Amino acid sequence: MTMKKFINDPDNLTAELLEGYCAAFPDKVKLVSDKIVMRAKPKDESKVAILTLGGAGHEPALSGFVGEGILDASVVGDIFAAPGVPKVIEAMRLLKRDAGILFVVLNHEGDVMSGNMAMEMAKQEGIKVKMILTHEDIAPGANAPVENRRGLAGCIPLYKVAGAAAEAGKSLDEVYKVAEKFNNAMATLAVALKPATHPQSGNEIFSLADDEMEIGMGQHGEAGTGQSKMLSADETAEKMITQLLPAVNAKEGDKIHLMINGTGATTLMEMFIVFRAARKYAEQQGISVVHSLVGEYLTVQEMGGFQMFVAKLDDELLKLMNAPADAAYWTVR
Repeated sequence: MTMKKFINDPDNLTAELLEGYCAAFPDKVKLVSDKIVMRAKPKDESKVAILTLGGAGHEPALSGFVGEGILDASVVGDIFAAPGVPKVIEAMRLLKRDAGILFVVLNHEGDVMSGNMAMEMAKQEGIKVKMILTHEDIAPGANAPVENRRGLAGCIPLYKVAGAAAEAGKSLDEVYKVAEKFNNAMATLAVALKPATHPQSGNEIFSLADDEMEIGMGQHGEAGTGQSKMLSADETAEKMITQLLPAVNAKEGDKIHLMINGTGATTLMEMFIVFRAARKYAEQQGISVVHSLVGEYLTVQEMGGFQMFVAKLDDELLKLMNAPADAAYWTVR
């Protein structure tokens, strides 16, 4: 199938995009050993390192969040594919330190398989590392077993919280504890309007009729909670936020972070209109939106739609969200 994309050889997509990304932000990141993106200026080894992994094709995620105060390294797989175990363990060796490594993995089969195998190898080699699995998608149900709940865009604010805790000099156990607190206080729902194409094959990764949408779809076209006719921005926002707030047990007087993450082909105009409605609903319930993000953080090529993310914040988590950071796609001064 012919694609209207500015690419060269489809087999070189990942290598070329990483080369271009690191060349665009040389003060923040460097490409190490083919598919490992690391901080240009390494963190002091007395502090915990934050590592993640995931397939390419979701830019700026995940490597766009490598930088001071967030991630120390990202191991990149091919388009929509988990990286191989050898690259993951290589990154762990590069980050090896007495302070240890927090390894953040999104709950997708390939990512989990590579992560678990690398953890076994790290244990054998005496690398100090703890793994945390993000699983905030509530499409299967807010109380569904962890293994059935996908990791979506919530990994990105979790990187921020964990990275800030590490920069503050907290121990590995303390960084893990604060990251897990955030992990258990977050929830995401996605809605899709139109499919993305796989940039290597040109094939659409799912199909929807022109007048349909689907809430709960995964970021690679995995089935959601059912297709429906198109709803307005306000109707869609309310349908999603009314599921997300109970999922994090947000009640009157609580504070939340609210993020609208565009998946590639949804305009900022649309995202701001959705954010407006979701925020208004939350505040009508007496819930304060004290931190917010609207934009493209984890995309799926040109998929139409967005992910709505909510996390309940206490004072510690809010302080970590507001702590200084300097990554290409998240900077806090």
